[in-house]
Amino acid sequence: MLPIVALLGLALAWPLFAQPADLILKNARIYTVDKRNPSATALAVRAGRILAVGGDLSSYAGPSTQQIDARGAAIIPGLIDSHAHMRGLGALLESRDLRHVATVAAIADYIREQAAKTPKGQWITARNWDQTNWGGQFPTAADLDRAAPDHPVFLSRVDGHAGWVNSRALSLAGINQSTPDPHGGKILRDSSGQATGILIDTAQGLVRSKVPPPAFAQIKRQLELAARECARLGLTGVHDAGVSAEDLRAYRELIAEDKLPVRIWAMIGGDGTLWREYLKKGPETGDKLTVRAIKLYADGALGSRGAALWQPYTDDKSNTGLLITPMERIQKVAVEAAAAGFQVCTHAIGDRANRTVLDAYKSALKGTNDKRFRVEHAQVISLPDFQLFKDYSVLPAMQATHATSDMRWIDQRIGPDRIAGAYAWRRFLALGIPVANGSDFPVEEPNPMLGFYASFTRQDAQGQPPAGWTPDQRMTRAEALESWTLSGAYAAFEEKLKGSLEPGKLADFLVLDRDIMTAEPRDVLAAKVRMTFLGGKLVHQLP
Repeated sequence: MLPIVALLGLALAWPLFAQPADLILKNARIYTVDKRNPSATALAVRAGRILAVGGDLSSYAGPSTQQIDARGAAIIPGLIDSHAHMRGLGALLESRDLRHVATVAAIADYIREQAAKTPKGQWITARNWDQTNWGGQFPTAADLDRAAPDHPVFLSRVDGHAGWVNSRALSLAGINQSTPDPHGGKILRDSSGQATGILIDTAQGLVRSKVPPPAFAQIKRQLELAARECARLGLTGVHDAGVSAEDLRAYRELIAEDKLPVRIWAMIGGDGTLWREYLKKGPETGDKLTVRAIKLYADGALGSRGAALWQPYTDDKSNTGLLITPMERIQKVAVEAAAAGFQVCTHAIGDRANRTVLDAYKSALKGTNDKRFRVEHAQVISLPDFQLFKDYSVLPAMQATHATSDMRWIDQRIGPDRIAGAYAWRRFLALGIPVANGSDFPVEEPNPMLGFYASFTRQDAQGQPPAGWTPDQRMTRAEALESWTLSGAYAAFEEKLKGSLEPGKLADFLVLDRDIMTAEPRDVLAAKVRMTFLGGKLVHQLP
């Protein structure tokens, strides 16, 4: 006879099993990212949650159960981009991506085209230029002056940490020979002291503040565009790194209108008014929108030489980069956040910035803990400082395609001695520290297959270099998949809800057109998402 406790357990479980599944997918090759049950051929869904994962699940079918024969297709958990910028992606989808434009002249031609159809005096903006495409020399205001003499122009660099402006924009911002560099920023100047038109990090704000802010309708439209693109690419979760009050308002309206096919975990953008409001009321947790973190900036980026280093840049001996936020301010926010149940997510790329952030976090974390504070990017780290991530239980949120994009020039930028701690995913994994993967879109392209491929190959899309750049830091495919799923969920305190295909978790999963776990590496780059399910609901289907 069964004990009373066991009988009670069966009674409680009976309603769960008495009701049939809403959806069953069968004849699939399922990668669950569940170490206790790593593979299966079928899964069942009810009420937005996974009901069962296994082999023959026909016993869960009822008269109204939808059944899909996957015909051997690979199924994986919905992918989570652990660091991205949704509105930036939406804005890029409405304009031209300058990422692969190979010359200054070609960009100037595009600006000339925009000027011809834009009323005089109105701003022209675009993003993603990259001076490494044309040999590394920064462009100048004069290059844009000839293309748009009657319009102020602001073009954001691919990393978002430098702006290229024309003379009209410099004039509107009042930037001249006597304008001082703001804290955490630099106005690049020529030999006579005149601004060249390149503004690094916080110096961009001198011009950006003159650009009219987008209307709310535009913000909402851009977020909807970005969300649809995420669903198409197989992203069911995005950690939006730096949201405003208007962004949150737009997300809530999209949710109410059932127009948000992705789950958003939002970081408040800086310690301003919105942060103070949330400190008073505490974290917000929802099915599609969670707000429980703040995003800070410690330094700039390597591409624009604003990342803060201990020693000078190898290719710029007079420059050690910029610390944007003082350690004391990061420390103050960290203590406040820890007390109020929020995570702190600080952008840190250079070795000096990473150590500054770790030192600032230390007083709030006091050794091993479960606060899950994060360092966003964690690109170049002094070798002894990896252990500090473990000592303080700090998580790295890294972007695999940053390594394969930057490998063209990173050796020249920081030299061979610092490469050992650069984009070093394996060093974190060896310490038992999960790496939450992402893209930083629109800095990189939003397709997570590019990041998955880069994680286990450390090669570019042409398969170069043959062995991968610093190949000792490659992940295995299983580790790469986990970094895009369960590790992202863990970095948001959501590992019990998502990130793996287990009974009781949200039914967020993808049906792929090929098996990315066994396909030839280059074939992974061409992988398409046949179906994206969010909470058991089909939110994208390949035509």
